[in-house]
Amino acid sequence: MCSSIPGLVPKQLRFCRNYVEIMPSVAEGVKIGIQECQHQFRGRRWNCTTINDNLAIFGPVLDKVLIATLYPLQFPLLRSKLKGRLVWDRGDGGLNQWQHNGGFRIPAATRESAFVHAIASAGVAFAVTRACSEGSATICGCDTRRKGPPGEGWKWGGCSEDVDFGSMVSREFADARENRPDARSAMNRHNNEAGRVSITDHMYLKCKCHGLSGSCEVKTCWWSQPDFRVIGDYMKDKYDSASEMVVEKHRESRGWVETLRPKYTFFKPPIETDLVYYESSPNFCEPNPETGSFGTRDRTCNLTSHGIDGCDLLCCGRGHNTRTEKRKEKCHCIFHWCCYVSCQECTRVYDVHTCK
Repeated sequence: MCSSIPGLVPKQLRFCRNYVEIMPSVAEGVKIGIQECQHQFRGRRWNCTTINDNLAIFGPVLDKVLIATLYPLQFPLLRSKLKGRLVWDRGDGGLNQWQHNGGFRIPAATRESAFVHAIASAGVAFAVTRACSEGSATICGCDTRRKGPPGEGWKWGGCSEDVDFGSMVSREFADARENRPDARSAMNRHNNEAGRVSITDHMYLKCKCHGLSGSCEVKTCWWSQPDFRVIGDYMKDKYDSASEMVVEKHRESRGWVETLRPKYTFFKPPIETDLVYYESSPNFCEPNPETGSFGTRDRTCNLTSHGIDGCDLLCCGRGHNTRTEKRKEKCHCIFHWCCYVSCQECTRVYDVHTCK
């Protein structure tokens, strides 16, 4: 299986062979990350659009490194959908580049790319950790190291989720390509780790009561991951407050090395939980293959909103179209004792507003 996956570097190939039974969980984690990205940006100009709505493929606003690393099985499909017009070139500066017909470089070191790296890495750690606690893999299981003494009125029980193992899998696989001494690799490593740390920082003590008639005579507790929506909301806040960096070059014994430093010294420097980027984002108003923008034409907008999801901002001042749409919905629902609900089916008319 592993040798048939195109685009894996030797370290990833070795990892895949050693941990082949958890590779489905890695793929599931990427899917979770993409779905969460689409939820978080559902009202933004860039809404984590995928090509033909395929959950496994992002548009070219991301660099090929992310796609080939995290979605290697789907990369040939992406290439065919784009009619083979995209080629990959590290370039003299060592930065990841999308090139189209030998022309341009798409800015990939944006805060959008930072978010996707973080949420995908968090998704992989989350899915692998959950699979281990559910007994889906034989090479991992429950965490027995984080217990410590029990608290008052409860004792340890259940299966504490081993987030350290899930984070290790995400780190070893997703970071395998990020070993070059360039700014983009440094940015990707930082944002990948920020995503994984968000899982660890949000672990909580989950408890269950035992006793007659729901009493809590005995309470057992274990460490659990939060719902992934909690992670998505947290990382979206980190996206909004991401730190802009600048690239510095200096010579070391191994040659030229690129590092990142904060662009604005009067702001608090980023810590490991913050997202970092060093290229400005396009406005995503118009379709533009050079920036990876799909534009906002035909996107549904909110006529009553003054936010970014409103028709004024989302449509970039181009105006909007309005059409009526009939929808069948359940209505006049009645609860019958005991115990079922019966409903009628009603047709309702809605106004739908889309960007010109």
